[in-house]
Amino acid sequence: MVAMILGGICLVYFVMLLSVGMDFSVIWLLVGGFLSASGALHHFGKWHLPKSAALAAGGILGVCLLIFAGVEGLIMTGMFAKGKPELDYLVILGAQVRGTVPSRALRKRLDTALAYLEENPGTIAVVSGGRGPGEDITEAEVMKEYLLLHGIDEKRILVETDSTTTSENLDYTGKLIDREKKVGLVTNNFHIYRALKMAKKQGYTNVSGLAAPSDPLYQIHYLVREFFAMIKAVARGDISLR
Repeated sequence: MVAMILGGICLVYFVMLLSVGMDFSVIWLLVGGFLSASGALHHFGKWHLPKSAALAAGGILGVCLLIFAGVEGLIMTGMFAKGKPELDYLVILGAQVRGTVPSRALRKRLDTALAYLEENPGTIAVVSGGRGPGEDITEAEVMKEYLLLHGIDEKRILVETDSTTTSENLDYTGKLIDREKKVGLVTNNFHIYRALKMAKKQGYTNVSGLAAPSDPLYQIHYLVREFFAMIKAVARGDISLR
């Protein structure tokens, strides 16, 4: 019965995420379908795995949960990063734009950056992000206009418009600035750890994070999605967990 209830919650969450066009929402459909089906078979069909199979499945599940918990623990270490004062550069990593309007996630990054830039007038902002599907102009152009609209001098803004991934954000930005200067990365809280690990691997020697908040309603989805992004980044050699 517990599995069926959890499965139902996952399926409702999937529908909610799908209604707002959230990427990777299918994971909740798969988990919800599996829990609901296995719970129904166990409860109504009196279905039971053989003891040996149940022990093996339990062991595999336990290992998977330990890996998941470990990676999530690493992700959470970056979620409250406050940044360092008087940075030379503050790099704002791009996120989805709808037409020419920044998404809620991107606005949170921009508002966090604005607060920092107002308190640290000597810091140069770098807006980094190319043009993706559904975007009329590049993410960097949208971010620059947002900063200008909120009073940041154009002379304080550098623009990188070619990147489409976090790795490219950092690589292409590194060609505009000195990677040995004091650099801060602004992104949503769940993304800080991976972004910092990538930056350090790409030669940023004095880099820190400045965590922007995430929408509380979607936080659990972001954390689950980031787990798979971390695994992918490790597999590709973009980061090391050491």
